[in-house]
Amino acid sequence: MAEVDKSLFKRYELPQLPYSLDALEPYISRDILDVHYNGHHKGYVTAVNKLIDRYESILKGDVTSYDIQGIVRGIVFNLNGHKLHALYWKNMAPADKNRGGPGGVLADKINKQFKSLDNFKKILLETANSLPGTGWTAVTYDSETDNLNIITIENHFMNHIAELPIVIIVDEFEHAYYLQYKNKRADYVDAWWKLINWDDAEERLRKAINRA
Repeated sequence: MAEVDKSLFKRYELPQLPYSLDALEPYISRDILDVHYNGHHKGYVTAVNKLIDRYESILKGDVTSYDIQGIVRGIVFNLNGHKLHALYWKNMAPADKNRGGPGGVLADKINKQFKSLDNFKKILLETANSLPGTGWTAVTYDSETDNLNIITIENHFMNHIAELPIVIIVDEFEHAYYLQYKNKRADYVDAWWKLINWDDAEERLRKAINRA
C-alpha cells in the first residue's frame, strides 16, 4: 500500500537549464554557469524547502519555540532567489540562436516609448550599472498604462511595483559574473545584452497583456 503524503505544502524543485553549461560562452563561461546554477540556484531551492519543513512543523504543532519573522523572511529571500533565477535562465539564449533584437509587440512598445532600440539599451544598461550593491534589473509591464517600466530589485526582496510581471531580467549578484569579469560589472551587463532571449521576452509580454 502506497504511503500517504501528509505534507501540507508541496516542495520546490530545481528546474532543468534550457541549454548546456557552456552554451552561453564566450559571454558567460561554463564555470560561472556551473557555480551559479548548481551552487547558488540549487542552494536557494534547498534552503526554501528546509524553511517550509520548519514552517509546516509549526502548523502541525510539532514545534512550540520559533522565530516566525525569521522563517518568513528566509522563505521570501530563498523563494525569490529560486523564482528569479528560473526566469533569468529562460530569459537568455545562446548568442548563435538569438535573433539579436526584439520583434512583434515588444519591438513596437520599445520604439514607441524609447524611440529606438539603442535608446532602450542605453537606459536599461545605465539602470543596471547604477544598482547599488547586489540585486537585479528588470523590465516589467504595467497593464494599467500599457507601459514598459525599467526597475531595480535590491537583493532578492521584491521591492518592485505590485502586480507588474517581469519581461526581461538580469542577475547582478557577484556570483553571476565575478569569476569571469571580476569587478567589471558593466562589462558583464554589456555581454548579457547579447544573450537576451527576445522570443522569451515577447512571450512573457504577450501573456502579461492577455492577462490584463
